[in-house]
Amino acid sequence: MAKAEISWKRVTEDGEVIQAYAQHVSREWRFFLRGKRFDQWRAEPNPCLEDWLELLDSVRRRIGRGYLKPEEEFRVITMIRERFPEAKIP
Repeated sequence: MAKAEISWKRVTEDGEVIQAYAQHVSREWRFFLRGKRFDQWRAEPNPCLEDWLELLDSVRRRIGRGYLKPEEEFRVITMIRERFPEAKIP
């Protein structure tokens, strides 16, 4: 995986484990999901709030390590607020 990719796992309401990753391209983040290890990655045009918050957490940790610039945190927060205005962002 390239430096511009962040991956994680989450569990759906059905109890299924989903693998996800976000790819940083230009000024946007593209999300991809798959069910199992050998399934094909599929683009997710409308990721859920949980995925956005997971991305935000990872971006904050990478800023602390010096992998990303601090401005990226504000960009991600802005994207979350545009898509989910009612969301509480930690």
